[in-house]
Amino acid sequence: MPGNYNSGKRIQIPGGILPVPIPYRVLALVQERNYLFQYPIERLARDIKAAGFSCEQCGECCTQHVTRDIFLLDRDVTELEQIDPDSLEPAPHPEFCDQHGTLYTSGYSIRMKGKNPGTCWFLDKNRCRIYDRRCSICRIYPYMLRRMRDPGGKFRWRRVSRPGKHGHCHCDIPDEECRTLAREVKEYENAFLTQQISFLETIQEYFTRHSLVHDHSKYLKGLLRISRGSPVTVRVYDAGELVEYPRNTRVSPGRS
Repeated sequence: MPGNYNSGKRIQIPGGILPVPIPYRVLALVQERNYLFQYPIERLARDIKAAGFSCEQCGECCTQHVTRDIFLLDRDVTELEQIDPDSLEPAPHPEFCDQHGTLYTSGYSIRMKGKNPGTCWFLDKNRCRIYDRRCSICRIYPYMLRRMRDPGGKFRWRRVSRPGKHGHCHCDIPDEECRTLAREVKEYENAFLTQQISFLETIQEYFTRHSLVHDHSKYLKGLLRISRGSPVTVRVYDAGELVEYPRNTRVSPGRS
């Protein structure tokens, strides 16, 4: 049964940009992961201490004012299935579409509720209802470790997301807490890259096995249907499998 998701959300529809071949994308992600391994923990800990972010419990980071979507690692999906399966939806911006019109995305996001802006499914009166069991990205926010191109085309490490937009900065964070955060940030970024690599490798194997090809025209039409809130067929990368959404139960690795 086709899944209906992202109803009413505005998404950017690329025009005429063909995807980079999967082997090149996998190679780039593997290289990115190697760069991540080489980044010194102590350096990141110093950056975290210098930023000195302290949450002021405004709830802004849980809204689309700040966060367009909250991407989930596999371990987060396992946790949220126990808490509230209805909180899960396919991550926006699917990356592939086969010749039959099925879209494929690399994981789940937390469902957003309401509009202008949408808010996290678990946000209630500016408080997180599952704070003690919150997701990986929420635990490390606003810290990150991503290489991004600057306006001059050079790669630079970005370590803090949206500095100064909310919360208090330049607070005194204990050194040990900074080191713990630095380890958690690197662990999250490694898990994220590993999940993306596995998704691409799974797509390549799945498309080959089922004689599928990426159809860019149908891809654009599928994104347009999403933006209009129309039903689409989507498969989500879920614990090593491409599972059609909505699904009754999660498919574990190795199960067919």
